Amino acid sequence: MTSICEHILLKMTMTKNPILLGVNIDHSATLRQARYRDYSSSCGGIVEPDPLMIALLAEQAGADGITVHLREDRRHIQDRDVWRLRESIKTRLNLEMACTDEMLAFASELRPDSVCLVPENRAEVTTEGGLDVVGQKQRVAKIADAMAEIGVAVSLFIDPDAAQVQMAQELKCPYVELHTGAYSNAYGDKAKQSVEFRRLEEAALMGHDLGIKVNAGHGINYVNIAEVRTIDHLHELNIGHSILCRSVCTGIEESVREMKRLINWGRA
Repeated sequence: MTSICEHILLKMTMTKNPILLGVNIDHSATLRQARYRDYSSSCGGIVEPDPLMIALLAEQAGADGITVHLREDRRHIQDRDVWRLRESIKTRLNLEMACTDEMLAFASELRPDSVCLVPENRAEVTTEGGLDVVGQKQRVAKIADAMAEIGVAVSLFIDPDAAQVQMAQELKCPYVELHTGAYSNAYGDKAKQSVEFRRLEEAALMGHDLGIKVNAGHGINYVNIAEVRTIDHLHELNIGHSILCRSVCTGIEESVREMKRLINWGRA
């Protein structure tokens, strides 16, 4: 039998707003590029998988948005992929991009629903840390102001650090995305995990208090989601690698549905 305290806690949990799920489909393109990098077309004919098809199936399964990172070296997502997504998906397109003039010009023409400014190192396999907004204030401000002028929402992919959150507020960015990589890598080491989780909680609370919507992403999977989802004031989680890995076994639609269910278990 459920105790009175448990009943109250469950009722309180159910009144929280649902956390949105943005699905990052970059690595569907990684799989395609592994075989068809030098092919004349990025879709159609024998070329597979098609990131657009993955995105559409993810939407059907309940994804609230689609995220792609157009890297400078075009290692996975290609320009044409982004344009096809912009023209076809029904939810929101979130473009992750480096703070460069090339990416600014591309985003200004594309006009996605939002951009997330991220650090980029060509030697890395995937993004390894948050953007140093404090150290690159002028460069970030240039991109953020230009996007705001054309009505594109700006998010900053940052480590859960007070100075970085404060700078996001100073630059009038409506969103931050907290880098959960350090927490994810510490998972299983109780002491380190606790420290990193507390950092995420404190950064999310600070962002909320400053009027910033707080997203999070990187390394979130079907195990650690049980704890990540308990962080207060989360607006959206951006998850890609784990969902695409699960989809190899269960299909993209089922893998998205399962993650969406886990994110909002017990909520309204």
